[in-house]
Amino acid sequence: MTEARGSADPNGERHARYSPGTPCWVSLMVHGLAATQDFYGQLFGWEFQPGPQQLGPYVRALLDGREVAGIGQLPPDRHLPIAWTPYLASDDVDQTAETVRLCGGTLGVGPLDAAEAGRLAICSDPSGAVFGVWQATAHLGTGITGVPGTPAWNELLTFESANVAKFYKTVFGYEEKPVVSADFDYVTLHVGGRPVAGIHGVGNALPRDRGPHWMTYFEVADTDEALARLVELGGHELMPARDSAHGRVASVADPEGARFSLIQSPR
Repeated sequence: MTEARGSADPNGERHARYSPGTPCWVSLMVHGLAATQDFYGQLFGWEFQPGPQQLGPYVRALLDGREVAGIGQLPPDRHLPIAWTPYLASDDVDQTAETVRLCGGTLGVGPLDAAEAGRLAICSDPSGAVFGVWQATAHLGTGITGVPGTPAWNELLTFESANVAKFYKTVFGYEEKPVVSADFDYVTLHVGGRPVAGIHGVGNALPRDRGPHWMTYFEVADTDEALARLVELGGHELMPARDSAHGRVASVADPEGARFSLIQSPR
């Protein structure tokens, strides 16, 4: 994580329609929906309401009455990696999905309608990292950012940044800003001059059981307190809390193994 996100108001920002390519939603598919709601509800203060059921039982997490994220239930016979998945905004999900395929990516689900909320596809890039594409109608996406309990940043952890960055640039039209460093492989993706996501090439440091994957950072008021609370609730510390140029960060996993990061932005 190398750049300030640039989209957060200290008091929380209400979002209008997201520009194409901007992460607009995060969603998690799990086996134990009720237990997962209890975990994140206690960790982030989320409340829940039912969402579209096209992919099975699904709820939307709310913070102060505004939508933050989605959690769905996997069928019992589906043994897929449990992972937070960012959805990238599109004005035409069918065209975006076709571009993904033509550029060497894979279309896993859709495109399909999610009731009146919008239209979605779930894809993977050429390295195998899974992401979603969202074309909004009634549901624009995450309704608030910049306060504890909301997504703060999305970052792709992959083997190397150059080739996969070309894929995302072609599909979504990103502008790129590489970090010039002999030992740090990082590209920040920009939309309209604003940083929206990052690609971090970590080589053999990738977890062998996960491969390339997207990581969502969630804002917290105090990283150390949130980390202690997460462990009490049955979550796991993957990397201890550490200070960075953009705040205090800890890498963690929920009780089903979904990896994410906690970040306390500088005050």
